[in-house]
Amino acid sequence: MDLVAFVAGLALIQYLVIALQCGRARGRLGVPAPATTGHPEFERYLRVQYNTIEQLVIFLPALFGFAYFVSPGLAAAFGLVFIVGRALYARGYVQDPAKRGPGFGLTLLANTVLLLGATVGALVDWLF
Repeated sequence: MDLVAFVAGLALIQYLVIALQCGRARGRLGVPAPATTGHPEFERYLRVQYNTIEQLVIFLPALFGFAYFVSPGLAAAFGLVFIVGRALYARGYVQDPAKRGPGFGLTLLANTVLLLGATVGALVDWLF
């Protein structure tokens, strides 16, 4: 479980970096708080931040559930797929929103496997 906690920490550090990049873009592009619109590049950074929060809500409990009920090693591996997916998503979306697909696909794959594994694993554990 140590490796799983480490991967969870990496994902949260990645989110912190994304949030800092968004804040830096806000200042650099002159979008005063609390505005959420005003410059297309800032809006792309903000959307990456929002989408990452949305994905983390699924990822973190699914990661630990999968680790507990299925396999900590596999959970950590899929956690790394999630992190790579988020990095590709962020880079692609900021460049051009049409380029977000591969990163989103990896994120979706990791979250789907982790969530289904955790849910089925919990059900099997409860039944047997």
